[in-house]
Amino acid sequence: MNEAEAPRAFADEFREYWERLPDKGLFLGLAIPWLLLFHVVGNSTLGYGVSASLYDWMADIYNSPFNDESHGFLMPFVVLYLFWWKREELDAVEKRNWAAGLAVLAVAAALHVVGFVVQQARLSVIAMFLGLYGVMGLTWGTAFLRASFFPFVLLAFCMPLGALTEGITVPLRLLVTKASVWIGVHLLSIDVAHDGSRLLATDGSFQYDVAPACSGIRSLTALMILTTIVSFVALKGWWRKLVLIAAAPPVAIAGNVLRITSVLIAGQAFGQEAGSKVHDHAWILTWGLALACMGGLYGLLSREPGSDGRKLNVEEAA
Repeated sequence: MNEAEAPRAFADEFREYWERLPDKGLFLGLAIPWLLLFHVVGNSTLGYGVSASLYDWMADIYNSPFNDESHGFLMPFVVLYLFWWKREELDAVEKRNWAAGLAVLAVAAALHVVGFVVQQARLSVIAMFLGLYGVMGLTWGTAFLRASFFPFVLLAFCMPLGALTEGITVPLRLLVTKASVWIGVHLLSIDVAHDGSRLLATDGSFQYDVAPACSGIRSLTALMILTTIVSFVALKGWWRKLVLIAAAPPVAIAGNVLRITSVLIAGQAFGQEAGSKVHDHAWILTWGLALACMGGLYGLLSREPGSDGRKLNVEEAA
């Protein structure tokens, strides 16, 4: 198939799938007004912005140079792609109207009212996604909701945290700083101390600060998204999925500790500038360690019992 044929093939397949999907009018008739509601009266925190649109409020946080949340722009497209990837499974499930979906939609509407009144836009973000999930359930039923839980759950990564990330980045900075200093002092004999998140050579030869951008929040978020996708796409069994996802935070932190420790080694050996250069390029080390660890763990979790590379015959089993 050449490049000119590929878009036509996708368009044809999409049209065929869309034509088979029942109650499209009901879904669009509810989903479109629901989503428009959050554009018209989605945000009441006008003292901090100029738009009543919840989407503008979210975009402001995604675009802020003080936050590392630009992945929020990407996640809806990832979710849509994964819905398309699961189209055969979604096509096969039984679809019928589920009246209780109205209750879910009502709960979501009430949650948005509360969020709007108390000026907590994050409650409205939860309400928006919950209501959309309820509309899907109302239109196509619980079997469809179960089949679409993933990838719909990935929309949780669209939640703008803004200043709330300080509750994560500050402890991460301190943890990485203390761990790196401990390794430097006790294992590598580097004369270094710390003052908060600052790393100080006792002889004054170097000084670094584990800034918010160096806390590891970006690698932690990216690794959480990656492991969530891989676990649901490629692993069987909930315990396997949860183990892979739960491994992401400690692996991300370990990778960041390795990065900061490498900065200390370079600073001790070659001075301040050398450590700064290592800092700028050591993300390769961080991600190399993270991907190697997660790849190894995935390999273990994806093995079926008895899959040791050979088949046992009856005599061996006996």
